[in-house]
Amino acid sequence: MRQQASPNQGPRRAGHDRPDLIVLHYTAMQGGPGPAIKRLCDPETQVSCHYVLGEDGSAVQLVPDDRRAWHAGAGRWGASDDVNSRSLGIELSNDGASPFPAAQMDRLEALLRDLMARHAIPPSRVIGHSDCAPGRKIDPGPRFDWRRLALRGLSVWPAEGTRAADPDAFLRDLRTAGWTAEAPLDTLVHALRLRFRPGSEGPLEGRDCAIAADMARRFPVDQPLATA
Repeated sequence: MRQQASPNQGPRRAGHDRPDLIVLHYTAMQGGPGPAIKRLCDPETQVSCHYVLGEDGSAVQLVPDDRRAWHAGAGRWGASDDVNSRSLGIELSNDGASPFPAAQMDRLEALLRDLMARHAIPPSRVIGHSDCAPGRKIDPGPRFDWRRLALRGLSVWPAEGTRAADPDAFLRDLRTAGWTAEAPLDTLVHALRLRFRPGSEGPLEGRDCAIAADMARRFPVDQPLATA
């Protein structure tokens, strides 16, 4: 693990001295991790993350785990509206349209396994940027293999099923499972599908409601969570 300190960091707020959430991103840049690292270390951008993983499996740490990196921006997960103060941010070098190479995914799995063990972070608290900032962000995007992580115990995956397409029940269950950012129904449906039904389109369906209900039943977000 190479170390390169980013100046874009600060103390964790509201008494969060250790992370309890991991947020996955993609860089949406071409040319490998170099241009992204340069941007994440530029004081003028006011953005950073804890780790950057290259397509070849290389890894660079920019911010220590006990410090607050500036990767999540405006968003919300559970009752917390300061995701940066309670999370670790991992950027995957990817242009937003390409598959994630095997070497990169292997390194991500190893890093997640280490971070989750050291900080006692459960699989249900490994999320995407699109989960905590629906409508504003879509990364790590529809090409990312969330099911692979879940099969290895590094994230979660819903059970198969369907039920009536009930918008009120869908929103209630989604909030219970952690998706609490203010957004229209269709935006939240899109965020759920980015994670669990990539490529699906159209209005709310019974499968979406079944996913939300299963996530709420098996993986309710811890409540209450402190806000900034």
